[in-house]
Amino acid sequence: MKIISKAIQKRLKKIDSFRNAKKIGMYYPIGSEIMTQDIIQEALSEGKEVFLPKVVGKNIEFRKIESVSNLENGAFDIMEPRNECPMDNNLDIILVPTVGISQKGVRLGYGHGFYDRFLAENKVETISITMEKQIVKNIPASEHDITINWIVTEDRIIDTSKIR
Repeated sequence: MKIISKAIQKRLKKIDSFRNAKKIGMYYPIGSEIMTQDIIQEALSEGKEVFLPKVVGKNIEFRKIESVSNLENGAFDIMEPRNECPMDNNLDIILVPTVGISQKGVRLGYGHGFYDRFLAENKVETISITMEKQIVKNIPASEHDITINWIVTEDRIIDTSKIR
């Protein structure tokens, strides 16, 4: 997973909107998700503002972290920012955790709908970082699904606007 995560980290920099973003929403990985720790670290060291989701009721809000020491164990046993971290949902781009995704950008998450609700309220460019094997032929979209703008795997970058 470390090798795949490194390859994805390199490819992310080829996307202008990620490279030029000042305020980036990311997530702390669980299970077999792409390891984002190095991506978080690199963004912080480049002087970018990094925000991670915090579950609040049925929604997520993004809170700014200065380092991983600002994180604590939160909802669903996922590391999330402490309460004192400032909230800001006005981000340039968000890396979205993904279980499966179609080339058109229809994403399967963990089924709680947190990201779909957030993205319906906050218009922001999105990138799914995922393994090549998690790209599936077809995922039926429901009306509340938000299409992901970019898919980055260990092998390629997909601009979903060119596929729809």
